[in-house]
Order: sequence, then C-alpha cells, then structure tokens
Amino acid sequence: MPRPAPLWFVVLGLLCASASAEPHADRCVVLVSIDGLAGFYLDDPRAELPTLRRLAREGARASGMVCSFPTVTWPNHTTLVTGTPPAKHGVIGNNYFDRAAGKSVQLLVDPVFDKDQIVTSPTIYDVAHEAGLKTSGIVWPATRAAKTLDWTVPDMGGGGWAKFATPSWLSELREADIPVDRHDYWVTQPTGGVQRDWLYTRMARQVLTQHSPNVLMIHLVEVDHVEHKYGPRTVDAYWAVSQADDRLRDLVEAIAASPLGPKTTLFVCSDHGFYPIERDIRPNVLLRQLALTAADKSAKPKAACVTQGGGCAIYVLDDARRDDLVLQLAEQFRHTEGVAAVYLPDDFAKIGQPSRAVNPNAADLWLSAAKGYSFSDSAAGEQAVAPRDAVAGTHGYDPEQDDLLATCVLWGYGVKPGVNLGRISNLDVAPTMAKVLGVPMPSADGKPLAAALKDE
Repeated sequence: MPRPAPLWFVVLGLLCASASAEPHADRCVVLVSIDGLAGFYLDDPRAELPTLRRLAREGARASGMVCSFPTVTWPNHTTLVTGTPPAKHGVIGNNYFDRAAGKSVQLLVDPVFDKDQIVTSPTIYDVAHEAGLKTSGIVWPATRAAKTLDWTVPDMGGGGWAKFATPSWLSELREADIPVDRHDYWVTQPTGGVQRDWLYTRMARQVLTQHSPNVLMIHLVEVDHVEHKYGPRTVDAYWAVSQADDRLRDLVEAIAASPLGPKTTLFVCSDHGFYPIERDIRPNVLLRQLALTAADKSAKPKAACVTQGGGCAIYVLDDARRDDLVLQLAEQFRHTEGVAAVYLPDDFAKIGQPSRAVNPNAADLWLSAAKGYSFSDSAAGEQAVAPRDAVAGTHGYDPEQDDLLATCVLWGYGVKPGVNLGRISNLDVAPTMAKVLGVPMPSADGKPLAAALKDE
C-alpha cells in the first residue's frame, strides 16, 4: 500500500497548536464497533437488544448508516475513525492485489503492515493525541504499532499482542486477573469470539477506570463470525446479537464507574450489514475460460481477481491490452448471473475507491453481487456460478442497499435525547467525535452530526 507522506503529521500538529479553543481533556468519547450488526436489527422485534434500544431512546440514532464500498471490515473501520473514504484513507479492502509481486496481499488482521504504512488520512486518535489527549484502542483494525495510541492491543492473534500491544498495559491487566494471555488460544477456536468479546469489555473497563482515556475504540467480533457461518436473521444470529448487547451493557456499566463517566459520549456503530448467500460467483473460472489465466499457473496471468464477499476487485495485468481488456471484462461481467453492478474506473470516485493513478494497488474494475450471491476465489470446474453447500452470510456489496446499512447510536454527554437522524454516512462519525472533544479534524470529508448534539 502507498506510504503516507510525513507532512500530514506536521500539518496536523500545527493545526492543533493553532486551534483557538482548548481540547476538552475532561471528556471521553467511546467508539464501539459491533462487527456485522446490521442496522435492521435495531427495529427487529426478534432481536433482543434492551441495552442498545435504551441508549437509542435516551440518545440519538440513525435509521441506517451508509458504509464504504466494499462493505467489509478493514476499510470501514478505517472510515469510521478518519471520516474519509478508502480512496483517501488508503485501506481499499480487506486485501488487494500487488501487481509487482503477482499475488494477493492480506490486510485483514494486520499480518503485514503497521498502521502508518497503510492509513493515509489522520484518524480521530491521531488528532486527539496531537492535541495532548489520551487514547486507547482495543483490537481496532489497521492500528498495528500505532504511535498515537497510549494503551492498545491490535486486532491480531498468533503472538501479535506480545509484539505490538502496550507492554505496561498488558502487565497491568495480568495483575488485575484479566486473562489477556488466553487471547491467542481463543482466536483459534470456532466459538472463541464469545470469550474474546467478554475479554475486550473487561479490558475496556480497566482502561476507563484506571487511565481515563479521552478516546477509546473497541471492536466486538462475534456477531460477524456467526452471521458468516449461518446467515443473518437466523436463530444463531439472534443469539449473537443478544450476546453483543450483553457486552454493550458491560461497557455502559464501565463508563458509569469511570472518572470521566459523567462526561463520556458513547458511539455504538457497526461496519456493515449482511446478506444471506446461496450461490457463488467464481470470477477465476471465467478468467480461465477467457484464457486470461492458466489452470496450472504455468504462465503469467493477464488478469486476477480479489474477492471481498459481495464485492470483487478485478485487476488487469496485461499492460499492453489493459484498456481493451477492462472493457471486455466489464461487458462479460455485466452478463454474468448474480453480478448486480460493474464499476469502471470512471465510476470509482462515486464508490469511494482510488484510481491506479492515485494508488498503484487500485483495481481496474469493481463488481458488486446481487442478494443471495457471493464472490469466490475458486477456479475449480467449469461453472462460473454454482450453488453453495449450505446457506451462509456475507457482506461487501453496494452500501446503499437497506440490508447493508450499519448501526449508529449516540448516547451520553452532550447528546440530545430521542433524536432520529435518518439515514447518515459513516463519514460523519469521526468528525462528530472530534467536535465533542473540541479538536480540529479538517481532513475529514464527513460533517459532525449536529442534530444529535446539544448546543455548547
């Protein structure tokens, strides 16, 4: 991914230093992401969400929050904290294709890059830290080795905490009998997200009560895990939603017990909605049939795909024929079963994706699937579209579709009660947090949700 220019940190420091108003060091903003909690659950009577619904009644809520395309975890968590789309913040998907290396590069769970190597826009925790405020992140995506997080653990297993977490904080947590050393084991277990979410909320309570950060971000994971396996609006999904509400209850209690509790503003958000899926679209089969890839990988491919659930990036690797192949593939995919939309480079600004001129890892085409379909990396067989063995769930689709809308609820200090904000954008979350804290965030494309906030 492109490396961020060091200049933005200098400019950010000057902006913070020159701001006429002092940042509010006596306030705290807590951003909770419940991964995969679709906006429709808040009004679904089958979903047991007593805590979240109380917060919505006592505070402000969106009828749905439009996310970034593709509607997957890494780019959308980055949008939530930057107020910018992937084209600007640099995290263009959960993975991307490296043309020079000829392979897909994984961003999900931060196996390769530190935060400063992939996030190219200032974050809310960057601007808060530069203004002299204290910050914390608990398994927030794309924060590995983030220099502006004072107490942090990355969204990693496999020894990631031992290498990239704040060592002194881990020691404190162990002394408080919070089992941080079980995390690597729980990450490997099929149902380990339950224990992980429980652990993360205990860690949040400790940092809130013992360190009083002004910014805390926490990522809860189990709803997404369950919906991928069983699909949304299933018995298992409703159980996972209820479990997440219990963890939200724990966080509300932790806020009440913290020194900054009376001046804490809570943002409960998610990163995307969900669709059930019954059929797979296999772009690699189609590319092989068009003689753009070889079945045995004996020849350099002329095109490649990187799947993102209900979204898919197509990369054309034949420089001499790029323009012709882009148009040929666009036409081919427009007539492929299950493909709902094909985005050419001229459409990328509309969907918040960069062009190759801006980002060398940008795609040449983007695809969005229809409901019931998901993109697969499989190149097996001759069927470009095939039924799945079982119904499951995914995301990644066009973010404007109702079931892909995310959750957004604001509650606590400075929030007007009983406000329905209607449909909003996730670009607006970071600038709203910045406004509550009294720190400038001119880099954000979104605007503060003024209708949700009381007048100062």
